[in-house]
Amino acid sequence: MADITDIKAILYTEKSIDLQENGVIVVQTSPKMTKNGLKEVFKEYFGINPLKVNSLRMTGKTKKFKGISGRRDNFKKFYVALPEGAQIESLAV
Repeated sequence: MADITDIKAILYTEKSIDLQENGVIVVQTSPKMTKNGLKEVFKEYFGINPLKVNSLRMTGKTKKFKGISGRRDNFKKFYVALPEGAQIESLAV
Protein backbone atom coordinates (compact mmCIF):
# COMPACT_ATOMS: atom_id res chain seq x y z
CA MET A 1 0.00 0.00 0.00
CA ALA A 2 1.42 3.36 -1.04
CA ASP A 3 1.57 6.17 1.48
CA ILE A 4 2.22 9.92 1.36
CA THR A 5 5.55 9.32 3.15
CA ASP A 6 6.88 7.57 0.01
CA ILE A 7 6.88 10.95 -1.75
CA LYS A 8 10.30 12.47 -1.07
CA ALA A 9 10.01 15.81 -2.82
CA ILE A 10 8.37 17.90 -5.50
CA LEU A 11 11.05 18.85 -8.01
CA TYR A 12 11.42 22.52 -8.93
CA THR A 13 13.72 22.92 -11.92
CA GLU A 14 13.37 25.03 -15.06
CA LYS A 15 11.81 22.11 -16.92
CA SER A 16 9.48 21.12 -14.08
CA ILE A 17 8.23 24.69 -13.58
CA ASP A 18 7.40 24.93 -17.31
CA LEU A 19 5.57 21.60 -17.05
CA GLN A 20 3.74 22.74 -13.92
CA GLU A 21 2.30 25.68 -15.86
CA ASN A 22 0.81 23.10 -18.26
CA GLY A 23 -0.69 21.00 -15.45
CA VAL A 24 2.11 18.43 -14.93
CA ILE A 25 3.76 17.97 -11.53
CA VAL A 26 7.17 16.27 -11.17
CA VAL A 27 7.44 14.14 -8.02
CA GLN A 28 10.48 12.35 -6.56
CA THR A 29 9.59 9.16 -4.66
CA SER A 30 11.13 6.04 -3.18
CA PRO A 31 12.08 3.32 -5.70
CA LYS A 32 9.29 1.01 -4.48
CA MET A 33 6.47 3.38 -5.52
CA THR A 34 4.31 2.29 -8.46
CA LYS A 35 2.11 4.26 -10.86
CA ASN A 36 -1.07 2.86 -9.34
CA GLY A 37 0.22 3.57 -5.83
CA LEU A 38 0.95 7.18 -6.74
CA LYS A 39 -2.53 7.55 -8.26
CA GLU A 40 -4.01 6.27 -4.98
CA VAL A 41 -1.98 8.80 -2.98
CA PHE A 42 -3.16 11.67 -5.18
CA LYS A 43 -6.80 10.54 -4.88
CA GLU A 44 -6.66 10.00 -1.11
CA TYR A 45 -4.59 12.97 0.07
CA PHE A 46 -5.16 15.64 -2.58
CA GLY A 47 -8.59 14.62 -3.91
CA ILE A 48 -7.38 14.70 -7.51
CA ASN A 49 -7.59 11.85 -10.02
CA PRO A 50 -4.49 12.15 -12.28
CA LEU A 51 -5.09 11.87 -16.01
CA LYS A 52 -1.72 10.29 -16.77
CA VAL A 53 1.35 9.17 -14.82
CA ASN A 54 4.76 8.55 -16.41
CA SER A 55 7.63 7.09 -14.39
CA LEU A 56 11.40 7.25 -14.65
CA ARG A 57 13.89 5.25 -12.57
CA MET A 58 16.96 7.26 -11.54
CA THR A 59 20.09 5.54 -10.24
CA GLY A 60 22.17 7.31 -7.61
CA LYS A 61 25.38 9.01 -8.65
CA THR A 62 28.76 7.96 -7.32
CA LYS A 63 30.43 10.91 -5.61
CA LYS A 64 33.66 11.52 -3.69
CA PHE A 65 33.89 13.56 -0.52
CA LYS A 66 37.35 14.16 0.94
CA GLY A 67 38.70 11.22 -1.06
CA ILE A 68 36.07 8.78 0.19
CA SER A 69 33.73 7.30 -2.43
CA GLY A 70 30.04 7.30 -1.69
CA ARG A 71 26.82 6.84 -3.54
CA ARG A 72 23.55 8.74 -3.55
CA ASP A 73 20.26 6.89 -3.11
CA ASN A 74 18.26 5.57 -6.06
CA PHE A 75 14.83 7.13 -6.60
CA LYS A 76 11.92 7.25 -9.00
CA LYS A 77 10.69 10.37 -10.73
CA PHE A 78 7.04 10.64 -11.76
CA TYR A 79 5.41 13.07 -14.16
CA VAL A 80 1.79 13.44 -13.00
CA ALA A 81 -0.66 15.07 -15.44
CA LEU A 82 -3.51 16.78 -13.58
CA PRO A 83 -6.99 17.40 -15.03
CA GLU A 84 -7.77 20.79 -16.57
CA GLY A 85 -8.21 23.40 -13.85
CA ALA A 86 -7.06 21.13 -11.01
CA GLN A 87 -4.31 22.57 -8.85
CA ILE A 88 -2.71 21.72 -5.52
CA GLU A 89 -2.34 24.98 -3.59
CA SER A 90 0.46 23.74 -1.31
CA LEU A 91 2.57 22.79 -4.36
CA ALA A 92 2.11 25.95 -6.40
CA VAL A 93 5.19 28.03 -7.10
